[in-house]
Amino acid sequence: MDKALLIQLGGSVVAVTLLVAFVRWLGVARPTPPLDAESAKALLDVEFPDHRPKATWIAADGAGLIARDADLALILYRRGDGYVARDLPWTKVASLKPTGGRLAVRVSDARPTFAVNDDVWPPKELA
Repeated sequence: MDKALLIQLGGSVVAVTLLVAFVRWLGVARPTPPLDAESAKALLDVEFPDHRPKATWIAADGAGLIARDADLALILYRRGDGYVARDLPWTKVASLKPTGGRLAVRVSDARPTFAVNDDVWPPKELA
């Protein structure tokens, strides 16, 4: 390695370190709190204003929820520092089988997993 390459590499390391420190100082990356009943209802109202789900199930770890509105499953799951909303036909979600305490749901652009207690799916409040 020649001297110019080492100087460029060192400068890059310093620049990346300064950017990471600046972002940390600003507090851009914030932890997303787990969902509870109140925050779940608020998110559902914002993300699905035309739907009124009859039942809502919050994952055991609070990282997502599945709500049922007739023949539609409304899905919210944590992605980054926020939540993503998707909907699927209820029959597709009800036919899933949990493995190892996790329920993997395939949506159009991701595969979120939900923590399930006792590997029981669907829970009685959604069935």
